[in-house]
Formats: sequence, C-alpha cells, structure tokens
Amino acid sequence: MRALAALLDRRAALGALRRSLPAGAPPVVACRSPRGLRHALETRLVDAIVLGVRAARRVDLAALRADYPSIPVVGYGALRSDHAGLLLEWQRLEVALVLVEGVDDPVAGEQVLRHTVSTRRRLALCEAPRLLRLSEPLQVRTWDLLVGAPGRSPRIANIAREFKLSREHLSRQFGAGGAPNLKRVADLLTVLAALQLLGNPAYGVSAVARLLGFATASHLQAVVRRITGLPVKAARGLTEREVLGKFLRVGARSRG
Repeated sequence: MRALAALLDRRAALGALRRSLPAGAPPVVACRSPRGLRHALETRLVDAIVLGVRAARRVDLAALRADYPSIPVVGYGALRSDHAGLLLEWQRLEVALVLVEGVDDPVAGEQVLRHTVSTRRRLALCEAPRLLRLSEPLQVRTWDLLVGAPGRSPRIANIAREFKLSREHLSRQFGAGGAPNLKRVADLLTVLAALQLLGNPAYGVSAVARLLGFATASHLQAVVRRITGLPVKAARGLTEREVLGKFLRVGARSRG
C-alpha cells in the first residue's frame, strides 16, 4: 500500500492532514526525523512527501529531491513574511504545492492527493483505455481497479473475486473486442510502477523489486523485458506513453 510520508512541525498539522483525507486515501506515516523520512522512503511505496517549514530546514531538501525526483514534495506549515527566501528555494527545487497551516487545514489532505504519484500516473494514462481498446463496462472497471492499485498489480484471481466472477470469465471478457489479455495489462501497470520508482536514483533494481514484492530482481527484469522488449537499463528513462507504445508493438495479446 502506498503512503504519505509526513515530517511536520506540529501534531496539530499532522492531525489536520489525517482528518482532511477522504476515505480510501493512503495512510499518513508520521516521521519524527530526517532519518525516519529516509527510512520510510526505503521501506514503503511513498505517494508524496509532506514537509513542515521548520522540518524542511532539518532536511537536506536538495539532496532529497536529487535522490527522489519523481516523488512529489508538499510544504505544509505556518508561513510568515520572512519565509520568502524559503519559498523561493522550494520553487527552485520544484516543491509541488505549499499549504498554510491554520488556513488550508480543512482541505490539506484533498490538496495533497492532487499531487501524488498515483494521481500523476492516472493522468499520464488517461488515454490508455482507448489505445488498448477497453470500452466495455467490465473492461473499464477492471482497468480502473488496476491503475488505482499501488505498486504491483493485484492477482487476476483477486480481481475476479472482487467482482464476484470466475477468473476465466473475467479474463475472457476483458480480452474481448481486440483488447490485450488481462495478465499482460496487469504486468504493464506493474512495469510502469517499477519504472516510475527507478526514476529515483536512490532506488536500484533490487530495491524496486523488494518494494513491489518480487522474489528476486531478475524476476522483475524479466517482466520488464517481456512487456517492453527492452532490458531494465534501456527502459528506465521511458515515459508512460513510450512504454505503452512498446507494449503494443511487442504484442499486447501474447502470453509471453
């Protein structure tokens, strides 16, 4: 499960963030120190980092952004007029959003969710159902479940159980009308999650395999090659649209 890693200045801000998140949102992992924040990044699928004003001064934010550039950072704290320099530094380091404690508290969680890895992924893949020929209600419903799942895609048997269908019926209906088979689409989304993580220099292939629940790095590498036709090193810099194009060219219906 993805999480929001928060290193905030006050418990009140942490409480406001948690209360303002809608049902089904990622949980908030409260980090007590910069080391705790790094530990969360090393052991969890982090959807966004939320930093307080004072907390940000305890963190080497430039190094953090260099190590994890594809994980959005949100600033959330009590800002004053003499924080202009800090705000300029945040702008330079591409902090995604700044929230003011005491002003934005009721909507803090909702605003953070608009800038998460998961939201960016969904937006980047908004045209994928059309390109994959997913138009029937069951196909779209299955796609929505897959694209909303953090990290490694859920097993087809679990999706079928969620929909109260047999695995065979779900797979057959999903692949109707020229759509790719379900197993390969699930693998496609797993590969996209892996490549997004690998966009952060702090993560090597072994770390990403562990975060996604693969038994070995070689297993992850095999899935990437099967979906893109490329080794991980070559696939690492591809955009979502480029991965999708390679997936379609390699053979979306092949069982590989």
